Parts: sequence; structure tokens; C-alpha cells
Amino acid sequence: MLDMKLIRDEPERVREAMVKRHLDPSPVDRILALDEERRELIQQVEEMRSERNTVSKEIGQMKDQAARQEKIESMRDLGERIDKVDEALKQVDDDLQALVSVIPNIPDPDVPVGVDDSDNVVLRTVGEAQKFDFEPKPHWELGPELGIIDFDRGVKLAGSRFYVLSGPGALLQRALVFWMVDLHIRQGYLEKYPPFMVREDILFGAGQLPKFKDNLYRDHEEDLWMIPTAEVPLTGLHLGEILSEEQLPIHYTAYTACFRREKMSAGRDVRGIKRGHQFDKVEMYTYCKPENSPAEHDKMLKDAEETVAALGLPYRVLLQSTGDLGFGSHKTYDIEVWAPGCGEWLEISSISNVGDFQARRAGIRYRPADGKSTRFVHTLNGSGLGMPRTLIAVLENYQQADGSVVIPDVLRTLMGGYEVIRPV
Repeated sequence: MLDMKLIRDEPERVREAMVKRHLDPSPVDRILALDEERRELIQQVEEMRSERNTVSKEIGQMKDQAARQEKIESMRDLGERIDKVDEALKQVDDDLQALVSVIPNIPDPDVPVGVDDSDNVVLRTVGEAQKFDFEPKPHWELGPELGIIDFDRGVKLAGSRFYVLSGPGALLQRALVFWMVDLHIRQGYLEKYPPFMVREDILFGAGQLPKFKDNLYRDHEEDLWMIPTAEVPLTGLHLGEILSEEQLPIHYTAYTACFRREKMSAGRDVRGIKRGHQFDKVEMYTYCKPENSPAEHDKMLKDAEETVAALGLPYRVLLQSTGDLGFGSHKTYDIEVWAPGCGEWLEISSISNVGDFQARRAGIRYRPADGKSTRFVHTLNGSGLGMPRTLIAVLENYQQADGSVVIPDVLRTLMGGYEVIRPV
């Protein structure tokens, strides 16, 4: 959430940021009008309460019972007027909160202006795409032939966009998750295993509500929500807390299943397991002091790159444009891997510096060592990495001419003796 003072003092900056994101900036004007109305109502109610306090003291000192009763009656009228202004103030507060909560973060000056992901800027490409002496197959052919991906039974169990991993396929995904968590622990992250369901206020604090309500799964009876990413509970861990400066930076990693109502359309994303309503992901998350967030962003990107490189996958790093930038993000890097069977680059990690956007919503501050006023922390998040696209990249890049798939070296100790997955 943006600072109301920023919107009040620099409305044009906020409008420009929204235009860069191809959003209608007119809500800024409504926010300013509501903010002015709110301040006027606050002044009114404070003046009336001050008057009531003064008169109450006078009543206590009055000897004339008739005059005293007259004053008491007038105070009843004043009390009713205060109640009405309080009610109006609450409504204005609610309306203002609703509008401010859907204003996105302001992009960093480094973020290129663009329409969509086609305007993302490739910063570097690492590794070369493997040259095959045969036509590489996409994972939606490899998986069934290897007996490790069952699309039909996934649909039978839960409908479209679900699948079942079997045998060495399930083992390979589990090995990837275990290996990535262990790597992040070595990189300095503390592992957390959070709930996969959270309360509404946790989702609001992470910036998922109300903006993405239609993309989330909810248990209406218990009013719990399935998490779309581990970023949500990792933000919520310190909801409403004041940390000490000595605690920062804090680095967390977590494996969770993730649940999203993916809006599917005909095209390249429909085939296979690239998009689904349920998927696994290993998350990296950082709390830090504001002045350190650019360096922490670089660290998180380095750690994600190390993960991809250790798997031996060719990848590239992109800087997201304003047209692709996430709602809460100030600046985001994408890591994409080459999938030779699909014939495309697949995003397997987005590493975002969110600034104090989430911390304001979630009320997460820290107290400087000098004891001065508390400040909002900065938060950062990144996939390290996301499934199933990492699984896709491994299957398609390590496939052999005979239809088998070689297991990457770093995963073999976790694969129960498998070095190669062969067709059934």
C-alpha cells in the first residue's frame, strides 16, 4: 500500500506511475477528495468533542437546576451530531481504504516502460541451448511415454488443468523441492513450513486482497483462503510486529503447494503442465532495512541463478517492464529457462523488490538501534524455483534419443538409485 502522505503530496507522481502501468489514474483524484473530506470530518468531530468536554465541566459546576437541565439537553443533541459525524467518518475511512488498497506500487526508475511481457528487457543469457541430433519432444509427449505424467487421471480426479505424477516423475519433483530447499539453507535462508491456508487479513497484508480475490480459492465456512504462493504466509509471519534492527535482514525459504484460479485461453499455455490450478514452489523471502533492499534484491537474484545453473539449464535474466510488473512490485527480475521440446523460454522465477508496500499493509516495522521512531521494513520475494516449469525444463533438456531422460547430477542422491528414467 502506498503512503497516504505520498499520494497527498505527490499525486502527479502516482498518476504517472499508473499511466506507465496502463491503468486509469482517475482514482487518485477520488482519493484526494476523500482524504480532504476525512480531514474536515475529523476537525468537526474534534471541535464538537472539545465543546462537549467544556460544557460537561460547566454542568458540573452549575447550581441552577433549570439551566443545568437545559445544558444537558443541548449536550444530548450534540452527542447525536457527534455520532452522525463519526458514522460519516467511518464510511469515508472505509471508502478511502478501499481505493488506496488497489493502487499499485510505484515502479523503480530503472523499470522500462512497456505494454506487456514482450517489452521485458533481456539483461543476459547464460549457457547455450543444447543441440540435439533428433527432434526433441515436448513434456506432454515425454511424460506419458515415460509413465510419469498421467493427464487423464488428473482430469478424472479434479478436472481440467490437473495431472498426476507417478513413480520416478513424482520422485523427481520431490527431489527438486528437497534439493532447492537445502541449497537455500546453505545460502543463508531459514526454512519455514507454513500453513497452506490463511486468514483474510494475511492475504490483505501480502497484497493479494482485494485485488486478486477472483483468482483465489476460499473455504467460505471457515473463512480461510488457500495460499497462491508461500510469499503470503511468509509476509504474515510478522504481521503487526515491530522488529529490532539487530534482527535484520531476515531470510526465509519455504516449500508450499500453491493454489490459483488460472484464467486459461487457447494458445501455447494450454498444452501440458505449464499452467495449473495447483503447483509446488520453493520461495525465498527477505525482510530488511530500506537502504539495503537493492543489495538484497541482487543477492536473491544471485541465489536463484545459482539454483538454475546447478541444474545445468540454459537460462536468461530479464528486467520486467511496467506492462508486466506485478501489482505490489517496485522492481522485478525474471529468470527464464529454455525448454527445447516446447520450443520456448519458460519463466521459472520472478524476484521482486516490493519496498515498503507490503509492510504498510501488514503493519511490519523495525525499531532502529538508536531508539528513534520505528520505520517500515522492506520486503522482497522470489521463486527458488517454481514447479512444474523447472520439472519441464529438466525433462526436456535431459531427454535422450531413445526417449529416456537422464537425471541431473545434483539430484541423483535424492532419486533412490535412478540415474535415468526410461520409457515404460
